[in-house]
Amino acid sequence: MTAAVDKPFTDPVCGMKVADKPDRRIEHDGNVYHFCSVKCMDKFRATPSAYLGKKTDSAPPVAPAGTIYTCPMHPEIQQPGPGNCPICGMSLEPMMPTLEEDENPELSDFRRRFWWTLPLTAIVTVLAMVGHRMFGGGLAYQSWIELALSTPVVLWAGWPFFVRGAQSIRNRSPNMWTLISIGVSAAYGYSMVATLAPGLFPAMFEMHGRIGVYYEAAAVIISLTLLGQILELRARSQTSAAIKSLLGLAPKTARRIRADGSEEDVELSHVHVGDHLRVRPGEKVPVDGTVLEGESAIDESMLTGEPLPVTKRAGDKVIGATINSSGSLIIESERVGSQTMLSQIVQMVASAQRSRAPMQRLADVVAGYFVSVVVLVALATLLGWGLFGPDPSWVYGFVNAVAVLIIACPCALGLATPMSIMAATGRAATQGVLFRDAAAIEAMRKVDTLIVDKTGTLTEGKPAFDRVAAAAGYQDEEVLRIAASVDQGSEHPLAHAIVAEARKRELKLDKPETFESSSGIGVRGTVQGQWVALGNTALMESEGIDWKPMQHTAEELRQAGASVMYLAREGRLMGLVAVSDPVKESTPEALAALRDAGLRVVMATGDGVTTARAVATRLGIEDVHGEVKPQDKLALVERLQKDGRVVAMAGDGINDAPALAKADVGIAMGTGTDVAINSAHLTLIKGDLRAIARSRLLSLQTVRNMRQNLGFAFIYNAMGIPLAAGALYPFTSQLLSPMIAALAMSLSSVSVIANALRLRGART
Repeated sequence: MTAAVDKPFTDPVCGMKVADKPDRRIEHDGNVYHFCSVKCMDKFRATPSAYLGKKTDSAPPVAPAGTIYTCPMHPEIQQPGPGNCPICGMSLEPMMPTLEEDENPELSDFRRRFWWTLPLTAIVTVLAMVGHRMFGGGLAYQSWIELALSTPVVLWAGWPFFVRGAQSIRNRSPNMWTLISIGVSAAYGYSMVATLAPGLFPAMFEMHGRIGVYYEAAAVIISLTLLGQILELRARSQTSAAIKSLLGLAPKTARRIRADGSEEDVELSHVHVGDHLRVRPGEKVPVDGTVLEGESAIDESMLTGEPLPVTKRAGDKVIGATINSSGSLIIESERVGSQTMLSQIVQMVASAQRSRAPMQRLADVVAGYFVSVVVLVALATLLGWGLFGPDPSWVYGFVNAVAVLIIACPCALGLATPMSIMAATGRAATQGVLFRDAAAIEAMRKVDTLIVDKTGTLTEGKPAFDRVAAAAGYQDEEVLRIAASVDQGSEHPLAHAIVAEARKRELKLDKPETFESSSGIGVRGTVQGQWVALGNTALMESEGIDWKPMQHTAEELRQAGASVMYLAREGRLMGLVAVSDPVKESTPEALAALRDAGLRVVMATGDGVTTARAVATRLGIEDVHGEVKPQDKLALVERLQKDGRVVAMAGDGINDAPALAKADVGIAMGTGTDVAINSAHLTLIKGDLRAIARSRLLSLQTVRNMRQNLGFAFIYNAMGIPLAAGALYPFTSQLLSPMIAALAMSLSSVSVIANALRLRGART
């Protein structure tokens, strides 16, 4: 039994050698296959032929097992497999694109139907337009010839449209396919009856020696609708380009270091938390982790937008998919699979692209009633022309009614906002801004007040050495050396900053013989046999040290926002060391841009009032709130909202989460806590406040783009329906052909998509 368990099997998906595990094997065609993980097993179960050498070119692409499909226009529609949306009839798409997926199968299908039937449509159209001239009064059995040529176009090429039309009626959700299927059925059905039983029609229906038929209208409408769908599907596929480009950033393999020191290349899906991985120069960092050995410059621009490489040393965090540009690193993996920053970014972008903008509600309400109104208008057109129009009145009525049905298809109306949202979220992601949903994109442009936390938002969020000041009789470097020596035993962030500065200056540190930490006041220890104390005034007084000779210097440093620690040795004051949280280099520029945009900036921080005011004065912020608790930040947001302000809150900590959730727009620093990020409406990946100004500008551009699309769609339908109904006939004696109506309908949808895609290149 033991031998059977230890016997190695080959995973047919990844090729790894695996042991026999009952929960990771599948029987297929009489053979048993073993897998290293549930993920590989699911892949095999979905498409066994892809891993057994039986894949055929004719097999349609199959999404990975468990893929959920959704409608790009109605994200509330979700199902485990492909199909059509029961509301709008649009084909469903995978919620999460993959790099491995082939071309959209619907696009391939429509392209095949279009090109195979286009010659038939062209011949039918030529016969209908000039057949009576080409053959001297008409070709014998011309109607039968047109019937034979148009039938494959209508019944085969147009079959998907009839299926969707029937679904819309069955689901009581009239949409564009309702109008197309009714219009084409009317034109084709009328013509077929006129061909099979011409005696049923009065003489006034006769044209060029036969009852007038409209096979060419039905065929051209199908061909043009197919063309419009092809162009639309191709354009829609571009909206997922941002996600696919992000997915493409991840490396395919990682170099894992085994316990015995040997190394192996493994697929990224087989990397686990705690694995030690080698990242060589020029390679991509495979997963999020911490540097264990080595030093190198990492290019993080593809994820953070930061153009300059960042130096990474032992203890520093690295992000998966960033590029190691120089030295060799050994890292310990900490977040793999869906937990990596790259995966979370992809998930947030995909979720935002599927969300619905508040402005879309207007389009949804209008579209809900629009189709029913159009059908009534088409019926009124038929009756109006038939009863009151010039001869042949019923022919005119029929042609105009079909034109009304076709030109009024609300496709452009439905696509107006989703396409803008998809393009904008993709654009934002490439600039280091992640919108949680479409509502956040709309709301951002209205923000007039920005509340910012200090630590980690305006500042770096981690202490850095500021300065050292020696008392009379001592040297600065001696004070720093003694302070760093005793602080080596402390885990406090302030201690780390002091020790790091001493090592940077290459000072020789002595290991303390004894060490004790007094919570909240400082540390004590013995260095080179001498008693040393480092801390605040409370520690100095408990040790009987006179700290007042340096009180003025300490107060000046505190006024500048620094934390001050006194150093004493053997009962004598040696000097003081100041540590501060430096302001981010990008903060002044960001605040200037926000002020130029008309925003009022408010600082709210849990730090002391003196420190808060020092930082605010340096940055030109007048409205400052110090020593505020999480509930105080929440109350501040509520108070400003009651005053009529549209409030954005930017923060990075757990204490900011309530205010982030309450604000009209919550902005989380990507360098902050998961709680803050999950509470916010948008995330700045790099934590750079300059991205707030960029996101606000993108919000303005997106809403303007949506308004343009909606305005165009409304104007198009407002003008198109009267023209199709024959409103200009009394003045021009011309009617709008159903074929021209079909072309206009297709072009309107394409123009809306093209306008939305302009956002991908918008300057922010």
